[in-house]
Amino acid sequence: MKAVLIAALLCISAAVAAWDKPVSGYAYLPEQMQRMQDDEFANPGMETVEAGGTLFRTPGYNGKSCASCHGEDGGKLEPKSIARYPVYSAAHRGPLTLQQRISQCREQRLDEFPLAYDDPQLIALEAYVRHLARGEKVNVDVSGPLRPWYESGKALYHRRIGQLDMSCQHCHDRYVDLKLRDQVLNQGHSNGFPAYRLLSGAISSLHGKFRDCFATLRAMPYAVGSDEFIALEVYLNARGNGLAIEAPGIRR
Repeated sequence: MKAVLIAALLCISAAVAAWDKPVSGYAYLPEQMQRMQDDEFANPGMETVEAGGTLFRTPGYNGKSCASCHGEDGGKLEPKSIARYPVYSAAHRGPLTLQQRISQCREQRLDEFPLAYDDPQLIALEAYVRHLARGEKVNVDVSGPLRPWYESGKALYHRRIGQLDMSCQHCHDRYVDLKLRDQVLNQGHSNGFPAYRLLSGAISSLHGKFRDCFATLRAMPYAVGSDEFIALEVYLNARGNGLAIEAPGIRR
């Protein structure tokens, strides 16, 4: 029964083979979607980036803003540093995602109240900051204290879940270049996130995409911001090392 279901989902049009180098999901988009992503006037994700820019310059409770430290347009932020996230935080005793760093700065530097992980304001600020590093190569260092989190994320990536008894690697390693209904399966890299998703007509964080993938496999998702999803983010970002940041990407 399982084999019949998988065969129904996958239109096999080429030999199955795992990829040997990272290729952005952009390369798998139809030409019109690539043009949409490339054109900042046509890219609907830019609305969220602009909203994030407004938040970046808006004073917090103590009268300071992100721009107070990082420049009016974020010019003092280093793209190479943005591309290294998630990073290990000794104070946090674990990984710190870019969204967590932004949230931490809001609370500690602007004296703002905490926001839940994936709050729309945090997603907008993350999209804005990631966009500042557009074109920079992803460079997550998992050779040191982040390694256990990388391995944990890798294990989750390869773990069969849900009623379909499939894992992330089935779609994004084993069946890359094959068709799932009307779309070609890509390698599942995170360099375009936060990304505008055409199916939902809204911006999606990386953890939001994880949640949707779990639902596709008919599995109960972990909470956004959970240790499991953060470990998966560490693994996926490191897995895409060398790819250019595209945020906000366009994805189906």
